[in-house]
Amino acid sequence: MGLSRREFLTTAGFGSLVLGLDAGSAGEASAPQATSAKPKRAAILISSANGINGIDQGWQILSQGGDTLDAAIAVGKVQEDDPNDDSVGLGGLPNEEGVVELDASCMHGPTRRAGAVGGVRNIKNVSLLAKAVMEHSGHVMLVGDGAERFAVAMGFPRENLLTERSRKIWLLWKESNPKHDWWGPGLADPDYKISPDIPSMPPPLAEIAPPQLERLLERLLQRAAALGIEPQFRMTAVREVLYPPSGTIHVSALNEKGEISGMTTTSGLAWKIPGRVGDSPIVGAGCYTDQDVGSAGATGNGEENIKVAGAHSIVESMRHGMSPREAGLETLKRIARNYQSNPRRLRYVSMRYYILRNDGEYAGVSLWSGPADHPAKFAVHDGSKRLENCVALFQGEPLPFPPQAKNPFARPVP
Repeated sequence: MGLSRREFLTTAGFGSLVLGLDAGSAGEASAPQATSAKPKRAAILISSANGINGIDQGWQILSQGGDTLDAAIAVGKVQEDDPNDDSVGLGGLPNEEGVVELDASCMHGPTRRAGAVGGVRNIKNVSLLAKAVMEHSGHVMLVGDGAERFAVAMGFPRENLLTERSRKIWLLWKESNPKHDWWGPGLADPDYKISPDIPSMPPPLAEIAPPQLERLLERLLQRAAALGIEPQFRMTAVREVLYPPSGTIHVSALNEKGEISGMTTTSGLAWKIPGRVGDSPIVGAGCYTDQDVGSAGATGNGEENIKVAGAHSIVESMRHGMSPREAGLETLKRIARNYQSNPRRLRYVSMRYYILRNDGEYAGVSLWSGPADHPAKFAVHDGSKRLENCVALFQGEPLPFPPQAKNPFARPVP
């Protein structure tokens, strides 16, 4: 769905960052609580919010006694097949060279197996490909050309994943950003400096140089029109140029027999350096399932999640007695500690975890709450499909990284 100029100005802004830097109490201050005790061994699916479009398909498999991994993959496959979803599969936004690269992983609790693929080109359904690696090889992970050749050997068709719309948005980004956004030091580099004049609590977008903002938007919208981007998608395209998006779907599924599985699929960061692989295909980071304990997965800044082995850390915390909510918040606190809870750095980090214990208790947790009128959410299906609010560690919304000198929403970082 396209964005209007008014919607862009109101939804793409900084918002007010209310930093609860006392991580021990921040989770308690966030409401509503996003956990729910379920009857033991009740069938249930949980996913990132973007899984809501396919969660009925997963529930149909699960409720009819199907395999839990098949149910989880069915949710993600709906979006992988959708050319209008630019976060996974067909139509995913490409790397800086205009090539779509996909990642996925899965874990099957009943047989305690795993499969993963990374940096895959020309193969649409990488969630199914990860399952094929699990079932038809002695390996856990295949990447790049090898993964593509394996896919073709397994009967997956090669196809061009770059749709016309995604190609035109890439051209808009290419023409608007002369520098390579992901080259240079990262946020975690000790020498990465944030300008001291950038406030910890940025003002609303509407207060940031409105004339300059209007001129920039007008230039980008005119160029989007010249490139042939449909009118209803032009403001969305502008947003994706100024705010390079990442898109991931995680799904965990539990059936009435107590069998549990998990799956994560993504096209990764838009405009990334070719060959970049995030957390989604890393077993233990973007996805982890243990039949004895439960399942967890992640969306957000993959590099940060890899460093804390997020999904595995959550499952291990549950193994030692934490609830899904407690385990998720504890792992978010580890990410915050990696930055000494420094608001000038943490505001560029986004992370959400989706957690399902093998007794049916679940939680969605988020590093940031999101804006008051659009809080962080996750999807649930236990016979009733719905979105629920995540429990947040900090109140406010994250900012896009890397900051761009041409982006009026992110002031220059020397």
